[in-house]
Amino acid sequence: MTSGLLIFISKQGGFIINMTSYDKVDLIENQIFEQRKTVDFDTRELTIEYYVNKYLTNIEKDKNEIYVPGYQREFVWEPDRQSRLIESIILGLPIPILFVAETKDGRLEVVDGSQRIRTFAAYLSDDLKLEGLEKLTELNNTIFSELPISRKNKIKNTPIRMVVLSETTTEQVKKDLFERINRGSDVLRNMEKRKGIYQGPFVDFIYNECVKNPLLTKLAPLSKVVEKRQEHEELILRFFALVDTYPNFTTQKRGIGAVLDEYIQKKNESFSNNEKEEKLKIFNRMLSFVDKHMANGFSKWKDQAVSRVFFEAVSVGAHLVIEENPDFRPVKLNPGKWLSDDKYFKSLVSGKYRTHAPDKMLDRIHYVRDKILNVR
Repeated sequence: MTSGLLIFISKQGGFIINMTSYDKVDLIENQIFEQRKTVDFDTRELTIEYYVNKYLTNIEKDKNEIYVPGYQREFVWEPDRQSRLIESIILGLPIPILFVAETKDGRLEVVDGSQRIRTFAAYLSDDLKLEGLEKLTELNNTIFSELPISRKNKIKNTPIRMVVLSETTTEQVKKDLFERINRGSDVLRNMEKRKGIYQGPFVDFIYNECVKNPLLTKLAPLSKVVEKRQEHEELILRFFALVDTYPNFTTQKRGIGAVLDEYIQKKNESFSNNEKEEKLKIFNRMLSFVDKHMANGFSKWKDQAVSRVFFEAVSVGAHLVIEENPDFRPVKLNPGKWLSDDKYFKSLVSGKYRTHAPDKMLDRIHYVRDKILNVR
C-alpha cells in the first residue's frame, strides 16, 4: 500500500493498475492548489462617495479609475429597481459585494456591480428621482439634493465592500467569475430567455439565417464573457427593433428590455415571407456597408469587443444612410476617432446612466449618420 498502487493480474496474464484512495486525494488537492493560485485578490471597504467619484471623474475621456467595460455599458435597471437599492442603503440593509479587476495601468474594471455603481452615481448627481418605494414612502418623488445634509452625509459615507482581483488575473478567471455570479442570480441573459419564451418564425429567422452571416462575427467581435450567451442574436434583434420603431422610440418608461420583448412577440405573430426577404436584405446590406466603410467594424478600436450601445448607433446610422442614398460611397471611416475628438459623442456612448433614453438613442444614431454623410 505504501507505493500507492494496487496491481492485479488479469485472466489474460496482463497487469491492471489501480490508484489507491491516497493517490486520488493527492490529485484532488494538487488540482485545487493549482487552480487557487490563479485567483489573487484583496478586499477593500470604501464609501459610496468614493466609488462615485472614481467612476465619474474623467468618464468623458474614458479614463475614470473605476470603469465599466464595453460589454456591460448598457444600463438596464429601471428607476424603481434603482430606487429600491437606495432605499436598502438608507435602511442599512446588506448590499452585495462589488467585484473589480485591476488593470496594468492601475484602473479598476468592474466585473460585477456596474448597475449598482451607476445607480449610486445617478442618485448623488440628482439624475435619479426615487419612485415605487413601499417602506420609505415619504422619499418617493425626491432627489438626493433635497435631503437634509446629515442624511446626505450618511448615504455618501455608507461603506460597501469590494473584492479586487490583481492585475495578474487572467481573462479566463474574470470570465469564470462573471458567469458564476450572473448564472447564480440571473440564470439566462436576455436573448436566452426570449428564445425559450417567444418561439416563432421571427426568432427562427434570427437564429437560423441572420446570425449565420460570417460578416457579423468578423465585424462584431464579442467579449469572452458573452461569446457563448447568444449576444449576436441580441444585437440582430436590436437592429431590427430600432429600425422598425425609428424615430419614435418608447424606452423612456419601460426600458429597452420590455420594448424588445414586446417587439419580438408581435413579429412572431405577423412575420411573413415577404417581410423575411426584406429584413434579410436590409440586414445583409447594412453589414456589407459597415464592412466596406468602417475601419473597425462595429467596434470603437481594432479587435475590441463590441458594445451594444455602439453597435446600435453604427448599425442603425448606417442603415439610415443607405436608405437616404443607396449609392453613397464614403471613404473608410474610423469611429474610434470620433470618441477621441468629440466630447459630445463620448457622453452619448459612455454608459453612465439612462443609456436607452429615447433622446440619447436618437442623438447617437443621428451622430453616426451625419458623420458618415460628412455633415458634422
